[in-house]
Amino acid sequence: MIKISPNTHLISNVSYLESRNCDSRPKDMDVDTIIIHCISLPDGEYGNDNVINLFQNNLEISKNESFQSLEGVKVSSHIFIRRDGEVIQFVPFNLRAWHAGVSMHLKKSNCNDFSVGIELEGSVSSRFSENQYKILIELITALKSSYPKIRDSNIIGHNEISPNRKEDPGKFFDWERIKGLKKQ
Repeated sequence: MIKISPNTHLISNVSYLESRNCDSRPKDMDVDTIIIHCISLPDGEYGNDNVINLFQNNLEISKNESFQSLEGVKVSSHIFIRRDGEVIQFVPFNLRAWHAGVSMHLKKSNCNDFSVGIELEGSVSSRFSENQYKILIELITALKSSYPKIRDSNIIGHNEISPNRKEDPGKFFDWERIKGLKKQ
């Protein structure tokens, strides 16, 4: 069972690998949204540490031609869920992770201000694992408990806040599994 510490804003018993790609949320800003992303570096290759290295500003750009566009990019997410269900936290939930970029939701811009970013190890062209859905459902339940303004209607994809830039989590993401938290 996932538990979030009210003091540290970290999940108990998961790896915490601090990312500097974050800052303070605006004063009096309530967390009311969860944004689901997917990432793999290179695209469709899993089980490596490239995403971790990206979020910690240690990605070797010369390692793969597809990394060239990431040079100098400073991004992070609160949570990264690997395909086997391992959870890695990069940013405490009370801080603003840099995951959404230029974004808009319900006439509010800069979605990083009021959201939690969750990255699933994956690609827009692949299905996600049972382990990922199991952990994601547990995490959403814990986040809703810690941040009561989060509603199912505000659990959205990166594509919904940046429709002209992003496609993730993609057509294979099963929204019915997490909206209302129905287990299969």
